[in-house]
This record gives sequence, C-alpha cells and structure tokens, in this order.
Amino acid sequence: MAQTSMLAMILAGGRGSRLHDLTNKVAKPAVSYGGKYRIIDFPLSNCANSGVDIVGVLTQYESVLLNSYVAAGGRWGLDTKDSGVFVLTPREKADSGLDVYRGTADAISQNIDFVDAYDPEYILILSGDHIYKMNYDKMLTYHKEQGADATIAVRGVPMKEASRFGIMNTDGNGRIIEFEEKPAKPKSNLASMGIYIFTWKTLRKLLVEDMKNPNSDHDFGKDIIPVMLNDGKKLCAYEFSGYWKDVGTIDSLWEANMDLLDSDNELDLDDTSWKIYTEDSGITPQYIASTAKIDEAYINQGAAVGGTVQRSVIFTNCKIAPGAKVIDSVLMPGAIVEEGAVVTRALVAENVRIGKNAKVGEKKSEEILLVAKNVKGED
Repeated sequence: MAQTSMLAMILAGGRGSRLHDLTNKVAKPAVSYGGKYRIIDFPLSNCANSGVDIVGVLTQYESVLLNSYVAAGGRWGLDTKDSGVFVLTPREKADSGLDVYRGTADAISQNIDFVDAYDPEYILILSGDHIYKMNYDKMLTYHKEQGADATIAVRGVPMKEASRFGIMNTDGNGRIIEFEEKPAKPKSNLASMGIYIFTWKTLRKLLVEDMKNPNSDHDFGKDIIPVMLNDGKKLCAYEFSGYWKDVGTIDSLWEANMDLLDSDNELDLDDTSWKIYTEDSGITPQYIASTAKIDEAYINQGAAVGGTVQRSVIFTNCKIAPGAKVIDSVLMPGAIVEEGAVVTRALVAENVRIGKNAKVGEKKSEEILLVAKNVKGED
C-alpha cells in the first residue's frame, strides 16, 4: 500500500454506561444527535474535511449497528481508491472469553499491522464520542512546527469542572510538563480532549514495550503519556477554542442538543465550509399543522407537529399530536407524544411513545429525565 502522511484511528469501543438505556443495544458513538446525525459523524466528517483519507474505527460493545453504519464510507466521501473507513474489532480475549480491547493504547496495539500497512509518518488518535469541529491538518502543522513527539488537543474548561478531566499542565510555552488524571485539586484548566497526534515510529516503540508490561493498564492517559514525560519526550498542547462537548451523560447529551437552539452556537451545523456529513435518509420535510404552536424549536425532517413545542429539539420522524406539549425537551427519532401528553425537561429515547394525557418530567427538576420505555396514557 502507498504511504500516507497521517492515518486516523477512532476509539469507538466505549460502553457508554452513563447514558443508561440509550446504550443498552447501541454503541455510544452511534447514539443519535441533533435531529438527524449520529455522534460518530463528527470525528469522521472532521477527518474528511481535514484531508485524512484512511480511518480505522475501533469498535467493541454493541457494535452491530455502528459497524454497518461506518462501513459505508461514502457518507463522508471516504470511499475512493485512495481513501477508506475500516472497522477494526478486538482480537484478544478477556477472562470472560469475549474479544476486548484492554485499554485505549491496547486498541492501537492490537491493530499495529493495520497501521504499518499504510506506513504513516504520523498517527491521529481520536475519541469517537465527542461533538465538535476541528481541522486536524492545522493540528498536524503545529505538531511539525514544534518538533513534537506527541501533540495533545486541550480545551480550557471552568476550573470547577476541571477535576472531571485529564488535565495537562504546561510550561507557558505550550510544552506539557505534567499530566494529572482527574485531579482533586487541578493546577490548570487545560482538559485533554482525547485527541492525539503521535509520530508513529515513536508511538509504535512505546506500544510494543507497553504490551510486554504486565502491570500496565494499556491506556494512553495512565501509561503512554506518563512514560513519554518520564523519558523526556517532547509533548505539546494544542489549544482549541471552538465548540466541544463530551456527551457522556444524559444531561450533557441533552445540553448539546439544546445548544443548537442558540443562534450564536459555535457548532453551526449549517456551515457549508465545514459540513458534518451523515446518512442521507431521503425523509420527507417536516409537517407543521395549523394547530401547532412553536416557540424556539429545532425541528427535523419527517417530524409532524400538531401540538405545542417550546424550546425543544425534535428529531426525524417524531410525532406530536394536537393538544400535546413538549417543553425544554429532546425527542429522539421516531418518538411519539400523543394527545394531551406533556413532556418537560426530558430526553425521550428513539421510538418511545408517550401515551394520551401522560405527564413526564418536571420543570424544576435539576436532572434531565431519560424516558427510555413507553409511557402508558389514558385509554
């Protein structure tokens, strides 16, 4: 195979347990977002827009839908003679007997042969479950200019939230001098975005050594990055200031969808200069009945609205009957809200039906309610 300058590997094997019933049968990166997208569309579209033509997607849990979805590389223009999206599954067995990746670094280690086949100078490692737009080619240029062994994308977060992330402490010139994994008392607010560029020869050597270490967690944050720092390798922070959301919880997934209602939202899914590509479903336009009352809503294709929608995001093929109310909520594909039902501060899962005159969610609730099963209404 011809050499490629930079190859991408998307880590899409996480269980997504904090999303509860949404990921019981669907891998987290395949969860729906923004009316018609799936979360995996974002890193794949970023690769396509950045000129990264070879992408390996490393899947693991509940991956049947995700595997078939990403295998259609044409959705992102990655299906030409010199490009492609490749599904890569684990080959090593855990104590359970199931094939698994033991950690983020092990996921790459198990696929060294795939990477070697393309002989890249650089390798881009991505999380498959974040929502953002980024030009990876600019990050690669920075990596080269710094003469770095590894470059890690970081995003400033509020200090009160910094302890939830891996924190990169720098020397003031962009060089990383310390990494703290979810520190109780963080020294800075530069959170790792889970986006790495490594010089492949350097990383390959470290992965081979890591595979032989019985005490390793085989993880980039816990093992590979600390080893590089201890060895004096040059690690640089690439500061990113655009929209970025780690949708690891029901509340954060709801927030990311609700952000689309903000006219100044940095994500801007209508931006033609950096399109987010997805499946072309061929669905009919949305239908808004004369009985509908809509105030600040994001309503997608195939939705039929006859009731009241206030500050909510309505996905494809949703149905809201006359007399129903949807307030401060997110309805995922195929959700149905019957006559007289009221949905407030909730995230309604795919194809869930809210029965006649049923009430779900509360206006004053601190947490967003996930409605993952049908709610029976009046007969």
